[in-house]
Amino acid sequence: MSMYVAPVAKLIDEFEKLPGIGHKTAQRLAFHILNMPAEKAIGFAKAIVEAKRTVKYCSVCGDLTDIDPCRVCGSDKRDRSVICVVENPRDVVAMEKVREYNGLYHVLHGVISPMEGIGPNDINIKSLIKRISEAEISEVILATNPDVEGEATAMYLAKLIKPMGVRTTRIAHGLPVGGDLEYADEVTLLKSLEGRREI
Repeated sequence: MSMYVAPVAKLIDEFEKLPGIGHKTAQRLAFHILNMPAEKAIGFAKAIVEAKRTVKYCSVCGDLTDIDPCRVCGSDKRDRSVICVVENPRDVVAMEKVREYNGLYHVLHGVISPMEGIGPNDINIKSLIKRISEAEISEVILATNPDVEGEATAMYLAKLIKPMGVRTTRIAHGLPVGGDLEYADEVTLLKSLEGRREI
């Protein structure tokens, strides 16, 4: 039985459903909302409803957008011969922050993970292959995470794309800037050695 009145208990319960939010954090968030001036709380609620109502997936790349196609796919200033494949929309934001990449994106919305029952048909691969076959693509950059699932997904995609005659590359992995060798694991060190370049 909850110690809170029903609306408060419901609010806490809804916050707890968010990823990474435990019971104590959910309580803090709920009480923060309750202590807000009414107009701010209503503005917060409206922002959630508006985002849910207007944001959708781009029909071309699968990124989050409020227009279709998204601003990247619709831009005539992007290099339309290169596609960077990422796992989720947050990865597009990370790549854009670098301000060096000027090609297009393709969002998979996940990775192949047999342990979780996620196969190639469960993520956004078919539309990628269709895009590559219908456009003049010179390179596909596989920018999935350097974990087991990300590597497996990258290798699977490479096997599909290379026979199409398209250059397929993988982002380099290795030590983060400011990292210490003594704290790096063996896989990270191996990737650092494999990705070395001449200076």
